[in-house]
Amino acid sequence: MDVTRQQPQGETLGETIDDTLGEARRRYWGRPEDVLDRALDVLNTPRPGLLPRLSDVLGTLVPHVALAQVSHVCSYSPTAAHGPSALTDAVSGLELAGLGELAAEETAAGRPWQGEALLVGRLRPVLVVAATPSSGAGALLVLVLADARPVPPEALALLQRLWAVLVAHFDHRATDATPDQSAKSRAAATARARAIAELTGAHSAALTAILAPLRSAGLDDAAARRAATDLAVTALLDLRRTAELDRSLSEEPADAAFARLTEELRPLLRHTRVRLDVAPAAETGRSVPAEVAHTAREAVRAAVLVMLEQEELTRVHVGWRFVGDALRAVVRDDGPGLLPADALDVHRTADRITVLGGRCAVEAVPGWGSTVTVDLPLSLPEPAPAADPLEGLHPREREVLQELARGRRNRDIAEALHISESTVKFHVANILGKLGVSTRGEAAALAHRAGLPANVAPLHVAS
Repeated sequence: MDVTRQQPQGETLGETIDDTLGEARRRYWGRPEDVLDRALDVLNTPRPGLLPRLSDVLGTLVPHVALAQVSHVCSYSPTAAHGPSALTDAVSGLELAGLGELAAEETAAGRPWQGEALLVGRLRPVLVVAATPSSGAGALLVLVLADARPVPPEALALLQRLWAVLVAHFDHRATDATPDQSAKSRAAATARARAIAELTGAHSAALTAILAPLRSAGLDDAAARRAATDLAVTALLDLRRTAELDRSLSEEPADAAFARLTEELRPLLRHTRVRLDVAPAAETGRSVPAEVAHTAREAVRAAVLVMLEQEELTRVHVGWRFVGDALRAVVRDDGPGLLPADALDVHRTADRITVLGGRCAVEAVPGWGSTVTVDLPLSLPEPAPAADPLEGLHPREREVLQELARGRRNRDIAEALHISESTVKFHVANILGKLGVSTRGEAAALAHRAGLPANVAPLHVAS
């Protein structure tokens, strides 16, 4: 029996697909509460699974095969992608930034850009959504579309607003990050910047050495020399653009960061009699690490909020300036001068300052007002040599870990060490807890990095 669906008269395959998409959009995005449900679904997803979940949710709004994001709030991983590995593993931050530049005119007006662009070696239909400066400058969402058909304006408008909500959420996560998260992100950014600087120097030296003989007048083949020179110059320019892109993702211009702070402070004073005076940093062209900018803004906001709880307050002065290799934020009021020394302990702000190597001081003079000073270094000191991660293990636990790293199961480990299988399970649980990992595979990987077991190649670890 032929069960092939017959097309209604006058109906094309494209119209059928359009009807199906239209029905999905109406079903999942037709009402305001539907839109809020989709947004909450993404916002409630833990960070590691957020991008895949966003892709699933957007599949009913804008069909796509892959998506990628560029975010300015995470120095450790400013770019991320989800989709087929052949595409997502090959896409680079430089390509995504190029798409942002291509779509700049449209996205600057608060509209997504749709078209064909070169991505991972060939032209693909893409949709580019950029966040507005007020919700997070530099944040970019790129969708590789399932086909080149135009996305309806109403779907584009929903996508633009949803991305703005997500970017604002990312920004708040960065601002409210725990002290240890800020420290890890800052350390990762420092290491990454150092590695990129070394690679940039090495590649620049190599390409410069190639250019010297190619530009020599002693060479006969002028056409080949010109072609090779053009290629080398292009490579140098791309290399420099990559370094500039990485810096733009992990740093923030001081004047832009202070302008954002000013806009965030004004609503706090809108319904008070307190006047806000601002004195931005004198060195407007200087940049600061993203974590330093986030922490400085949070510290100033915390200080202003504490000061507003005082009576007889008429003025708050906020200023940023560079003092040596540090950013100094100063908040001064004309209140009663009774601000406590632990004023910045709210929301663990003082802890966040400490883990970045900074310090804060509160000076209160009764009858003359209070001053909060926060100093944040722009670079971290070189980290101390890492301790042996296996140092806390007992000798028997090290023996169990060594067998585990060889890929052996609990039963085999018990036989090799002449202990019971339940004892092996007990040791494995202790090992995972002491190493701070959750799986046997992670423990084995850590053991191999620490040189255990000796002279044994890593094997597949049985779960």
